Amino acid sequence: MSQQFVPVVGSTGKPLMPTTNQRANKLIAKGRAVKRFDRGLFYIQLLDREDGYTQPIAVGIDPGSKKEALTVKSASHTYLNIQADAVTWVKESEATSTQMRRSRRRRKTRYRPCRPNRRQGQFQLPPSTRARWGWKLRLCRWLARYYPIQVFVVEDIKAISKQGQRRWNSSFSPLEAGKQWFYAELGEIAEVRTVQGYQTKQLRDALGLKKSKKKLSDKFEAHCVDSWALANSYVGGSAVDNPNMLYIMPLRFHRRQLHALQYSKGGERRPYGGTLSMGIKRGAWVKHPKYGLCYVGGASKNRISLHDMESGQRLCQNAKPEECILLTTASWRIK
Repeated sequence: MSQQFVPVVGSTGKPLMPTTNQRANKLIAKGRAVKRFDRGLFYIQLLDREDGYTQPIAVGIDPGSKKEALTVKSASHTYLNIQADAVTWVKESEATSTQMRRSRRRRKTRYRPCRPNRRQGQFQLPPSTRARWGWKLRLCRWLARYYPIQVFVVEDIKAISKQGQRRWNSSFSPLEAGKQWFYAELGEIAEVRTVQGYQTKQLRDALGLKKSKKKLSDKFEAHCVDSWALANSYVGGSAVDNPNMLYIMPLRFHRRQLHALQYSKGGERRPYGGTLSMGIKRGAWVKHPKYGLCYVGGASKNRISLHDMESGQRLCQNAKPEECILLTTASWRIK
């Protein structure tokens, strides 16, 4: 069984070197640390120390169209492996939103007027591209709160370019523009190093690691093997000492709309979307006396719906808000 490690932060919130779960329990028992929990990650906060010695820690990032992987590693230990689902629904949602908005402008109904360009002077990205790379950036910022990360090692993916055509180049491709924005934002956290795809394979082969051909698999060999090899290329190491993974699935929130797409009974359209369910943030993790740990979905008739944390299936639609103990707000679920 692999050794388990717990992230550690100082009394002021500065990330320090992780420790073993046995030592973390001793620090808590002696009153030198308190337990903390943040959306699937358990860590401790020291009460008697602000700073401490840290070793180089690297985060390997393997981007993907459906699945993505991140590994937090030092020269001696692998602290965390994450396999995350990619955000794939924004392009379709934007197309539907545009269609509904244009149809409202052709009939006598409420619609928002055209707004001025609120992103003037900012880095321009298509909504689907910003959502994909923004999801990776949120995960990296989340990890940087609890690990003293020194460098991010990212597998550099490239769009297919067409030579001889001026319109299709690195600036025109949303993929190329998105990753450049991601690298710039990531560089504000720590150093960023890129590795080509063929170099990742060479690193993996040199370590004697094999990658699974099943891209949608929930095994270490599917994607985390690459992120581990990328992190290992910077800090060094010999073998995979911790193949355990944390699975993270982003939640899909529907924006507030004037009405649903289809008519309801009586020829009326009910309001749809939003971010609150009876005053509770949608996606928030709650503890219910019957269903245990779950997250909040929609609301109807002064009741909220609860969903299973691992499968995402709806557990009920008639939960009372006062029966739920709010744990934290979140935009993802874990298993």
